[in-house]
Amino acid sequence: MITPLTPLDFFRRALKYYPDKLAVVDGELRFTYQMFGQRVYRLANGLRQLGVGPGVKVAALMPNTHQMLECFQAIPLLGAVLVPLNIRLQAEELRYIIDHSDSEIVLFDAEWSPVMREVLPNLPKIRHVVQVEWPGFPSLDGVMQYESLLDSSSDSPVRAEVDENDPITINYTSGTTSRPKGVVLTHRNTFTNAADFLFHLRFSPEDVYLHTLPMFHVNGWGGVWAVSALGCTHVCLRKVNPVQVLQLFQDEGVTVACGAPTVLSMLLQAPNVNQVKLAQRPRIATAGSPPPAAVLERVHELLGMEVIHVYGLTEVSPFISYCEWRQEFNQLPASEQAALRACQGVEQLFNGETKVVREDGTEVAWDGKEIGEIVCRGNVVMKEYYKQPEETARAFAGGWFHTGDLAVVHANGYIEIVDRLKDVIISGGENVSSVEVEGVLYQHPAVADAGVVSRPDERWGEVPVAFVVVKPGHHVTQDELNAFCRDRLAHYKVPKDYVFVSELPRTATGKLQKFRLRERFWQGQEKRVQ
Repeated sequence: MITPLTPLDFFRRALKYYPDKLAVVDGELRFTYQMFGQRVYRLANGLRQLGVGPGVKVAALMPNTHQMLECFQAIPLLGAVLVPLNIRLQAEELRYIIDHSDSEIVLFDAEWSPVMREVLPNLPKIRHVVQVEWPGFPSLDGVMQYESLLDSSSDSPVRAEVDENDPITINYTSGTTSRPKGVVLTHRNTFTNAADFLFHLRFSPEDVYLHTLPMFHVNGWGGVWAVSALGCTHVCLRKVNPVQVLQLFQDEGVTVACGAPTVLSMLLQAPNVNQVKLAQRPRIATAGSPPPAAVLERVHELLGMEVIHVYGLTEVSPFISYCEWRQEFNQLPASEQAALRACQGVEQLFNGETKVVREDGTEVAWDGKEIGEIVCRGNVVMKEYYKQPEETARAFAGGWFHTGDLAVVHANGYIEIVDRLKDVIISGGENVSSVEVEGVLYQHPAVADAGVVSRPDERWGEVPVAFVVVKPGHHVTQDELNAFCRDRLAHYKVPKDYVFVSELPRTATGKLQKFRLRERFWQGQEKRVQ
């Protein structure tokens, strides 16, 4: 009586119990679960006619549309493996991922037809190409149209037999430092993560979920499957426009969303932030980079949103911890509450074991001071890096997955990230957490975004330097920022220079590409530390 754990069961359950409920909102389009199911089955049967079956890799390059949502259901139903593509990548990056993943079919949105026109001639493994039409963008010659494929296919239910340890997706990492690696996630991985998603974000059948988070990023953190489990409504969002996001919260009654801390900052600066009235207190999960406490405090006060801080990586499906809110925290001042919400917190219920360890593998003291690396093991940890056994073995050294994130553990067991292994600045023998310095800069009322990296220094080896984006309509000088930081940081942690820029280089998931900032100072150096 043992059946495989797979998120495909969420789709089956939704069609069984919620056929007449609103499943998907995409602009003016509205699909019930019955309508959504028919489209998914038509796509699955259409792809099967093209030779898609167990183990076949299918790449999809689309924004957060109902077609992308359909791909997440239809392709795994065939036992095939979905390869979600980052819509912000350049042609060569896309070519590499599609080729490296051994994808045989590619589906793409017409907005990306120019880049696909450049990429397709260099993809000898691709057998079929399917394009989703979009107004204002021309179709590529000789490719199938998505809706035509569905129109010519049956809506008869289809579902292949799968093992829970079979791959369901290959999600390529952001590639902030090198070629992206293909993270192989299984049906069991994604089922377990989706269960954590539902439990820790406190979903109920009445919830309305807004897809602000890119679906291509670790499968929308699992939301592409989890939201359907309880018959909740998916609200699609082609592009993240903060004005539109806030309007959708109001007009569609959105109750839950996810996004990187940069999305929270965008909402705070939206022109309509004071006009939109929210009928309920929405829950918004944030992760991707350590959220500044000052940003969390303003989101809570100005927007009335409950921010739930979660933590993980692509390699862990992606959740392993969350900031569990306890009743006694409500008695603390707002600033202390915000600092607590910035912690990565405790293990999520279903994922397995997470701890912070020294180099010898023993746990650090729960004193909020001793720094170690976060490691984990459990049902959400990836199967492997695709076709990279040496990288896989390195990541699993000692039988634990090594995250590369440095953290402390407070007396209550809450983990708090202090930096990435490669981002710690060692100045005069003292460790400087770039995340800590960034957190202070975010407290300044004129700072919209900040990134801190190292710069070589003859006396100290290396020193911190801050890149700063100033909020529209504000002005601040280097001396003012320096005085602000000196009042709040040990002097060796204070940036030795401030570079004002219009924007910071970030990945599609909000991760700051610090290697690009460091290159300004370290170009020509043999090492990136000193």
